[in-house]
Amino acid sequence: MLHNGEATLLRLGEPASPVPAPVAALPLAYNADRGNMNTATNQASRWLFPGRRAGQPARPDHLSALLGEIGIPVAAARGAAIRQQLLELPAPVLADALGYHDKTTSRLLRENGGAWSRYAAGDHTRSPAGWAPHPLTDG
Repeated sequence: MLHNGEATLLRLGEPASPVPAPVAALPLAYNADRGNMNTATNQASRWLFPGRRAGQPARPDHLSALLGEIGIPVAAARGAAIRQQLLELPAPVLADALGYHDKTTSRLLRENGGAWSRYAAGDHTRSPAGWAPHPLTDG
């Protein structure tokens, strides 16, 4: 979590993602009162969820257990998040981004009632061999 007084960014990868002001208040408040910060190794940690070892984040299984303790069904929440993303992104793109097999995301998309039938997977940065643009004509 990065905050410079004006903007709040959450680094889940590169580049860091901006967090809208209304939502940013939640992680900023949490960040100000995080647990596991009393050890000498973690006092200046920038991790939103610091782990027990210096400079390391909390383990996914530990975070999953904490969410379960407050009543959030992790597997169901993850499934719901993926299904929502499939309504906004083509299944092959989401599969690649999350490391899923494209058949899995395609199945989830069908189960969710979504359709990306007009999406053509592949490299769209190159023109097909033999393709040439049509000349513009005044008509």
